[in-house]
Amino acid sequence: VQLQASGGGLVQAGGSLRLSCAAAGRTFIKYAMGWFRQAPGKEREFVAAIGWSGGLIYYADSVKGRFTISRDNAKNTVYLQMNGLKPEDTAIYYCAAALVLSVRDEYSYWGQGTQVTVSS
Repeated sequence: VQLQASGGGLVQAGGSLRLSCAAAGRTFIKYAMGWFRQAPGKEREFVAAIGWSGGLIYYADSVKGRFTISRDNAKNTVYLQMNGLKPEDTAIYYCAAALVLSVRDEYSYWGQGTQVTVSS
């Protein structure tokens, strides 16, 4: 599975962004999808994950109530809607795919990352 993340950018605190991750291949529906992020000088951390049908969803506590993960299997795309952005959300955001839904970064396939910068 090849993943291409997009939608990052510069936004003021309190603003919104929607990240997209397009997957190449016809087996997208088999995969659980996750979003992770890595801020400068920090380890990569889990943000959100969604099962193949969208029925199971997990969020990191730091983004609950602000971020929403969703997927459109017909378009081979997973989304991360980010509202109420804070400066501490600044990071490179990565999408990832795995056959088993997980909140750990033990995903098999990774996208290239998209930069999100939130100014105060």
